[in-house]
Amino acid sequence: MTNSNRLHSTRRLLAGAALATGLAACATGAGPDDRVPTALNPGSQTRPLTTLAASGVQIYECRADGSAAAPAWAFVAPEAALVDGAGRPAGTHGAGPHWTHPDGSRIVGRLHSRVDAPSAADIPWLLLSTQSTGADGVFSRVSHVQRIRTEGGVAPAAGCDARTLGQRLRVPYRADYRLLVPA
Repeated sequence: MTNSNRLHSTRRLLAGAALATGLAACATGAGPDDRVPTALNPGSQTRPLTTLAASGVQIYECRADGSAAAPAWAFVAPEAALVDGAGRPAGTHGAGPHWTHPDGSRIVGRLHSRVDAPSAADIPWLLLSTQSTGADGVFSRVSHVQRIRTEGGVAPAAGCDARTLGQRLRVPYRADYRLLVPA
C-alpha cells in the first residue's frame, strides 16, 4: 500500500470513528436540549426503550400546488442511518415514516404533535404514534417515537421556481429518536 493510500485509508477510518462518536454522544441524551416539551409527552403509560441517533438527509422536491402561489419546496421523505449510544448500527429511518431494525422489526409512525426546534435552522421536534409492521424484534413493542435534538434538515427558502420544478434536494440533518414502549 502506498503512503498516499494509507493516508486516505487512515482519514476514512478517523472520519468514520468521529461520526460514530458524535452520533453516540448525540444519542446519550446529554446536552442543553434534554428537556422535551410537554406537547411531546405521550403520557405516563409509556417508558423509554432506547434513544437512537440519526444522521442522513431530509428530501425535498420543488412543486407547484396548482394555485396562484409560487412553487415551493415540499417535503418528500427522510433517509437516515441509526446508531445506538455505543455508536453501533441500529437500523434505518425512511419514508412513511418508518424505522427498521437490523433484526427485521419495523414500525411506521403517524404524527401526533410537533413543536418548533430551539433554532429555526433545525427541523421541528415531533411525537409520533407507531404501529409494528415487521418481524417480532427490538422495535415491535414501540408505541411512540420522539424526534428531538434536531440539527439542520430545513428546506431552503429560495431556489424553487418554474425552472426547477420537479428537482429534488437532499438536505443533511441529525436528530435523536427516542423510542417509547408501553409501561
